[in-house]
Amino acid sequence: MKDEVYVNVRGRGEYTFVTVCDADLLGKTLREGRIVIHVREEFYGGHLMSVEDAMKIVRRYDHANLIGEKAVGKAVEEGLVHREAVLTVAGVPHALIMRSRF
Repeated sequence: MKDEVYVNVRGRGEYTFVTVCDADLLGKTLREGRIVIHVREEFYGGHLMSVEDAMKIVRRYDHANLIGEKAVGKAVEEGLVHREAVLTVAGVPHALIMRSRF
């Protein structure tokens, strides 16, 4: 699971979004103060793949939810997410991508 993440494409048409989660985070709950993130398999689980392949999928969609060092780190490295837009919860980075075509 060195550089593997789970990818799940959800929805249809213009309402489609992607979730990307570091493989080692699936099933965990992150807590920091009043912020709680449940990294549930029903939401984040999907196909296990390399983080590089995951970013190819993220580029295809306008909306994405990413969590974990590998997923968010690669998105920042590839310019998909600005470093200052990353929220860290319990030491784990989390980011949302919301692009508009207008």
